[in-house]
Order: sequence, then C-alpha cells, then structure tokens
Amino acid sequence: MERIATKKAPTAFGPFCQATVANGMVFTSGALPLNPADGSLIPGGVGEQTRQTLENLKNVVEAAGSSMCRILQITVYLTDMEKFGEMNEAYGEFFDGEYPARATLGVASLAKQAMVEMQAVALVE
Repeated sequence: MERIATKKAPTAFGPFCQATVANGMVFTSGALPLNPADGSLIPGGVGEQTRQTLENLKNVVEAAGSSMCRILQITVYLTDMEKFGEMNEAYGEFFDGEYPARATLGVASLAKQAMVEMQAVALVE
C-alpha cells in the first residue's frame, strides 16, 4: 500500500492523505476546489469550482500512476442540486466521451464552504 502526496493538488488539511494506492487501484480522498499553492477556495460559481476540483483530482490520480481515462467511478457532492447542469457541463470537459460511473449527491454543506467535492476510484496504469 502507498500513500500519495503531490504539491500539484492542495495538501490535506486534516488527518488524511490525498489518495491511497493498493492492489492496482487508486482511492482518492475528497477533492475540493482549492488553490494548490495556498489552500484557498477558488472564486467563482459551480462551473469554476468543478473545473478546479477536477484539475486537483487529475493531479492526484496522475501522481498515483493513473490518469483521468483510468477512473472507474466518481462520487460528486453538490451543495445545490439546482446547479447540477452547470456542474455537469464543466465535468464533461474533463473526459473524451468515455465517462466513468458516477453518483451525484446533494449535501447540506462541504468543508471550506465549497460548492462541490469529488472522490474517485481509478486503475493504476
């Protein structure tokens, strides 16, 4: 088993790692729309926050030896399901039509007052 840490994504701000690799799979912690340089929440709406979240997730899975095209499943946590379409549009920009399985859950709140959070499971290349 290997714990993953990359400076290309925000550092963990609690007792957890960015991801764990075990048995040829990557299990990510929840990725938030935080600036990797200083951990601050990026400005903007759900679209901008979705893009930053996926960029952070991409950097973590790549640090673990995988890639976006090897993601099997993503769970999306969204604080306002009325923004589902906006999130979905930005989300689609990160995949070439080969989408992973996905669940999207509406939640009351997220850490750092984020509007979106995602976690993933991927195969290691």
